[in-house]
Amino acid sequence: MSRTNPVLAPLRTWLAACSGAKAASRNTVCVGIVVLDHLRTQCPVERVDVLSARGEIKHARSGLGAVLDRYGLPKRYLKEVTTRAGHQDGQRLFEALQWGAALAVMETAKRDECLLQAIELLADQARQWLNRQHLRINCDQQLSPDAWIGAILAVAKDRSGGKVEQHLVGAKLQTRHPEADVPNHAGHAGDAQTGRAGDFILGSTVYHVTASPSSDVLRKCGQNLQSNLRPFLLVPREQAEKARHLAEDQGIDKRVMIQAIEDFIGGNIVEMSTGDQQRFLGTLKRIVKEYNRRLESVESDMLLKIEVE
Repeated sequence: MSRTNPVLAPLRTWLAACSGAKAASRNTVCVGIVVLDHLRTQCPVERVDVLSARGEIKHARSGLGAVLDRYGLPKRYLKEVTTRAGHQDGQRLFEALQWGAALAVMETAKRDECLLQAIELLADQARQWLNRQHLRINCDQQLSPDAWIGAILAVAKDRSGGKVEQHLVGAKLQTRHPEADVPNHAGHAGDAQTGRAGDFILGSTVYHVTASPSSDVLRKCGQNLQSNLRPFLLVPREQAEKARHLAEDQGIDKRVMIQAIEDFIGGNIVEMSTGDQQRFLGTLKRIVKEYNRRLESVESDMLLKIEVE
């Protein structure tokens, strides 16, 4: 079938263009399935029938769960295609398939077979993603707590998208300050979307957490200072020097606190354990338990849950 299927070659070319050398994102996989599902229903399609006034692919947001269910994929794989790039990818796939014009000449059963095979290619990528393991960390008790946090960040590096870093800091803050109501936002919910000054606010301190510091986050720190708030920027240790240089560029390096996430959480593990090394692992597990709870509340990727061994 693959040699005579006119959908597979343009689909693979499209996937490569969207993802490069990396695995395709969930947004790309899902929007591809939605596009092909549209062509199963109607072929060819008119733009007005499959695109909203904002250029979004219809059924890729509120209707995505039903589409995924149709092909045996759980709704937890992705709640909805939220990125603009994802919807643009969908339009490009429609264009690559000529909005179904080339497929319209085929017999209905044959066309449907071709489209189903193409959907299965994408569904297989989704299943590979779903079959990934949780983030597992083996804590050598001869190592320091900051080394344990570094190991978690290293395991999560290619999967986190900043979510692991954010929720680890939130879990640490909540564990350290159990009386406080530490906010819990999804990793993709930006400050502008939620109207917040940063990721976490405790008193007059605003915590910004990022896996890759940029000028934008330092500008937000500058805005915090103008509002008489105290910005605290947390980044992986390997990014700390870059963050300091960015702060210097904006003239706020003496006013914004910048610290490695490994040191921020590791130091608190020691503090919360009252310096007793025998308690360090137990304190880490408390933080990880809170991390997993917070992740379950707001994220769809449960494979970012952490298991401490």
